[in-house]
Amino acid sequence: MHREIVPGVDWVGYVDWTVRDFHGYRTESGSTYNAYLIRDTKVALIDTVKHAYYRYLLDNVAGLTPFAKVDYVVCQHAEPDHSSSLPSIMMACPQAELVCTAKCKEALSMHFDIAKWKFKIVKDGEELSLGKKTLQFFETPMVHWPESTATFLKEDGVLFSMDAFGQHYATAARFDDEVPFEELMQQLKTYYANIVMPFGVPVAKTLARLGTLPIKQICPSHGICWRSHIPELLKAYIGYTTCAAPKKKVVVVFASMWDSTRKMAEAIAAGVAETGVDYRLIDVNATHDTQIVTEIFDCTALAMGSPTLNMGMMPTMAQLLTYLKGLHPTGKSGLAFGSFGWAQKGANEVEAFLTATHINLIQPAITCKFKPTEDVIAACREAGKKLAQI
Repeated sequence: MHREIVPGVDWVGYVDWTVRDFHGYRTESGSTYNAYLIRDTKVALIDTVKHAYYRYLLDNVAGLTPFAKVDYVVCQHAEPDHSSSLPSIMMACPQAELVCTAKCKEALSMHFDIAKWKFKIVKDGEELSLGKKTLQFFETPMVHWPESTATFLKEDGVLFSMDAFGQHYATAARFDDEVPFEELMQQLKTYYANIVMPFGVPVAKTLARLGTLPIKQICPSHGICWRSHIPELLKAYIGYTTCAAPKKKVVVVFASMWDSTRKMAEAIAAGVAETGVDYRLIDVNATHDTQIVTEIFDCTALAMGSPTLNMGMMPTMAQLLTYLKGLHPTGKSGLAFGSFGWAQKGANEVEAFLTATHINLIQPAITCKFKPTEDVIAACREAGKKLAQI
């Protein structure tokens, strides 16, 4: 099945309704692997799909043009969800040249046997004429791999943006005005928080550069294409990259064994609630890291707590904090808390992770031995108020 993007350009990718894990990202709404076929005097295929689904891509292409007429296969990114079907596609399209940057060719050579592939290496800003239509290539390093590239179809104003502006969102629709807007923006935020967040600086540079183009549509490599809500999309992305407008929200995340740390977390949340500030109270053992990180992404402050287990924090909290540290959230304040029995380690390890993640700690960790006393509960409430005041 294919779908027209603009005259002469069709979506020919694959909708993956059932995928639920994307290297740690919990994809509750599935995903898509987007590829686009441009038919002019010359024919170009922009990107491919995950290898398991290459036959669907070939069927979609065959429904529009013979394989022998495919002149170019454009690879914008070497990550396997976009490139792993390339050996099959290049074999099916024997006349095609693989168009990519030198960095991308080098990356592809580490994944595949490329000896028999014909390459056309393009540089940043270079153009490729297809006849009446022209492709222009822009290197977008670290959005989100070093070899990432975006491609602009000049005459139609279509930006093939690779992973930028994408979402893991499986749907029968292909455009932003065909799905519920609030759901789409939530999927956009979740994708950014869990994949793009560490690359805010290069993404901001790319936005500044590509934002000067006369863009009419944005077609990413995952999820929905944008044609009606591009101003809202760009505004959201600018806010994401600069952390310009965090929500007045406190996120309290905890792990607990015998409810002591849970009671501390509830007291912190109660302190926040007294101020009228929005908050989330999250049990790390009941909520996936993907959802927790999305909540943390746009909060102003957070509290994270763990009891001590085997001279350290709970493994589930350690997993979350390791994941969060790699995503490099910025501009947040927080505190650590937790109960212990004979070794005061859990909360201390949480505090060390928060420090390493560049969270601004508002006070030393709040701890208690076994069950929290009334004084500890009161201290937790006060800490919640402090977080809310930030």
